[in-house]
Amino acid sequence: MIFKIKIKEISILFYLLFFCSISSANEIFVSLKKSKVNVRYGPSFDSDVKYVYKKINLPIKQIDKKENFRRIIDFKNNSGWIHVSQLKRISSVIVTKDKVLFKKPTSFAKPIALLKKGRLLILEKCDDKWCYIKTGSYQGWIDKSYLWGNVN
Repeated sequence: MIFKIKIKEISILFYLLFFCSISSANEIFVSLKKSKVNVRYGPSFDSDVKYVYKKINLPIKQIDKKENFRRIIDFKNNSGWIHVSQLKRISSVIVTKDKVLFKKPTSFAKPIALLKKGRLLILEKCDDKWCYIKTGSYQGWIDKSYLWGNVN
């Protein structure tokens, strides 16, 4: 009896690990290639347009794919399908809270600017705790725990 329970538990664990790793393999961060991108209800040009993004380099999370379309979700949890030709792998992120941009990767460094929640940043590089970013005429370091996007 104990042996049967262990086999059942092991097979459930294997199932969860296998299928969780498959679904997470599709989850990557990408950015919008153009300043006007249609998001559709389904993975086809025949599907109606759900909404339109009007922000180049906006980071979005790809959560699924079907042929040449990618299912995405954004910072505000909006989702839909975008054709792969409208996406690129540039690293951009969004600030999740009002945070200070610093000259060096420490909160004791000279502050450069206050970045407001939702601001789009272009990611240059990251270390364990900080990321070096560019936005408008500013560049500097920000704590990576306050960023939404690919900061690995």
